Amino acid sequence: MDEAIVNKTSTTLNLPAPSKADGAKQGQWEELRSVFPIYVALAKQLQLEIPIPQNKRILPEKVDPELFTQIQKWLEVMDQQVLVHQLRHLLQMTTLNASESGLRALIMRHLRKSSKTTTDRDKADFLLVQYFALTAPPKIYHKQIELSDVANVLKPVFGEVDSTPLPWCEPLENMIHALRGFKSLRDMLQTNFIEQGRRVKETAGGMFYDPSAMLAFIRFNFLMRRTLIELMHADLIFIRSGLVNLQQAGAKTIECHSVGPGKAEPIEKLQQLTDEWKQPFQKEYTERTVNQAFEKLLALRAEVERAVEKVTGKSQVVSPVAEPGVSVKKGLPVEITAPAVKTKEKPETAAAKHAEAAGPGLDFETCMDKIWEQLISAPPSRGRSMTTVIVGGARLLMSSWEVAAFVSEDGPAAEDLRRAVVARALLSSNLERAKETGNATGLDRALTIARVEASRLQERVEAAKQAKDTEAAVNLGISTKRLLSALDEGEKL
Repeated sequence: MDEAIVNKTSTTLNLPAPSKADGAKQGQWEELRSVFPIYVALAKQLQLEIPIPQNKRILPEKVDPELFTQIQKWLEVMDQQVLVHQLRHLLQMTTLNASESGLRALIMRHLRKSSKTTTDRDKADFLLVQYFALTAPPKIYHKQIELSDVANVLKPVFGEVDSTPLPWCEPLENMIHALRGFKSLRDMLQTNFIEQGRRVKETAGGMFYDPSAMLAFIRFNFLMRRTLIELMHADLIFIRSGLVNLQQAGAKTIECHSVGPGKAEPIEKLQQLTDEWKQPFQKEYTERTVNQAFEKLLALRAEVERAVEKVTGKSQVVSPVAEPGVSVKKGLPVEITAPAVKTKEKPETAAAKHAEAAGPGLDFETCMDKIWEQLISAPPSRGRSMTTVIVGGARLLMSSWEVAAFVSEDGPAAEDLRRAVVARALLSSNLERAKETGNATGLDRALTIARVEASRLQERVEAAKQAKDTEAAVNLGISTKRLLSALDEGEKL
């Protein structure tokens, strides 16, 4: 690991001092209290020693001089041990990312260091993008974000900053302009933008810490990540659609050279593999690792496409059609239309059978994909209690735990929450359609689905209560009540 000290003789960084409530020491203590839970979680994740006794880990509001010194020394040791990708994994996979004050304190801790290594710089670079993603207002997520937008969001960190582009940051601007024209993940992988961005950062030396420069890097990193996610999701939709078509045609396996030479992989296993791609990167994020991961995804897409064409005799078609009201990158394929093959109907649950008939192009799985697509292409901050998605023209409010069930969590409770949201979305979209057209056929079907899901969810709430899983019981209970309320509204129409 390159631990070279960053030359910062040219930096114009001038951060505000810590809060001086009851003195400078108290202000430093308050920032330390904000970051301490993050370091404890990191130590547990990495199985590192925590020298602070368990009974002292709930830090008092008033500064404790002895504990202050002990914790400061431990944090300095942790800073040297923790790598950037480990910090990324922790913040992206836990609710620690939901604290604006904690994230801001962690940023300040790294920016205020008098002697910064390249690792410190990379951590600051990542944390600033996380802060932007956490605190940016939803209205700017789908727009072409400008430097002035980033400056407004970062005011709590930098204060007032000149957002005029810096001449030496022009390579970042050129790459951002090129991102707008990409139509597939392959377009992205044919560039070396991640490495180019890193070279600009390394060439900057100490000028990286000029707030105006950091605005440019935040914007570049965020737009790069957003584009990668959008393009990746388009490929995942294509693959999942192709695998479904193959199953409908009676296929059980496909030749999958991306997994192993001449190896026939079960379709169900490949479906599980594509689901795992919904999780954020957990390993080191470099041009090499990103390229390797996405090359495998593109190879799988090509193999699925060949298999579909071989079995059905037709190519799978990509159609850039989006839900009304959803902003979509121009030219980005976001919905897949493929030839359906009629086969003998396989046994299905009552809810699944009803879901298939919920309306043209909006069955249970399609609805779930549309919700996930919106959440993953513009990840909502975990600090917000509610997030809005649009399905079939209906606006659907989702709680933070419902969002987490789609983008970062797994397990029975998460599956239950996803089904509750999808049933509510189907009901809301068909209710809107019935109001507009007077045709309640789709609504009747959605009501049947919702009743089945509501009954099942009520059983799951009781099971969570009996298991003393309070968090799951509360979250499932609230989501179930919302579904029941939508049911009540639909039945009155």
